[in-house]
Amino acid sequence: MLNIRPVAKPLIYPDSLAFTSRNQPLLAAPDFMEPVTVSKPFAILAVLAATSACAGSVDLDENSSAVTVADTLPLPDVQARASSFADYRIGPNDEIEVTVFGVDEMTRRGTVDTAGNFSMPLAGAVMAGGKTPDELANLIEDKLRGRYLKDPQVAVNIVEVRANLVTIDGAVRQPGIYPIIGTLTLQQAVATARGASDTADLDTVIVFRQAQGQRMAAKFDLKDIRSGRMEDPIIFANDIVVVGESATARFLRDLRLTVPTLGTFVPVL
Repeated sequence: MLNIRPVAKPLIYPDSLAFTSRNQPLLAAPDFMEPVTVSKPFAILAVLAATSACAGSVDLDENSSAVTVADTLPLPDVQARASSFADYRIGPNDEIEVTVFGVDEMTRRGTVDTAGNFSMPLAGAVMAGGKTPDELANLIEDKLRGRYLKDPQVAVNIVEVRANLVTIDGAVRQPGIYPIIGTLTLQQAVATARGASDTADLDTVIVFRQAQGQRMAAKFDLKDIRSGRMEDPIIFANDIVVVGESATARFLRDLRLTVPTLGTFVPVL
């Protein structure tokens, strides 16, 4: 007797083959089916995956010649600051002197207030915080030029550095330069920058510091610090904190932005 086996009905695969509903399992294509053309969404997915894999999170190179990599960081050098006051950015409570050449009565020496302002005759309150001496001098010249002086020449000198500033960069919500008020820990420093971003790699937080006459760097795990498994290190003035970025998290974020339908579909990698 002839044994007749039913032939399975061929499955029809749509153009969006690369995606499957969260509630529906993806059916494997039978062996007898012809290859299908890769869909446009799938091509975008492949490109994003490749580019994300190439750009990983920031990390320390043990063989770096630029910094000395350490497990822990010693106390910073007392004079750890910008190598030249020309590159120094003025901060709150710094004492500065502003000289207007040829107009001795406009020379002003004083303290930058907590908001970063410095008062000058005729020019009024000038935002000095975050500016280098040259940038502040140019700003004052612009305020005086025309109405008061034809061609003002202004010089700004740093009398005494009193501001304690820390630079927070990388995968945080608001990178920037922040004042240190009292004692600041690494966890508090990240919170000062409005916290880690959605793509942050909390396993890789690097702190750079000038200590023992050299540039040093150490890596910390913020997740271990948050859970109490690792001590929360103290951050000092002139430290630079860099929060690493997760390539996977960034890939998924970019994918959601590129293919909005992924709110209901899951990529099959």
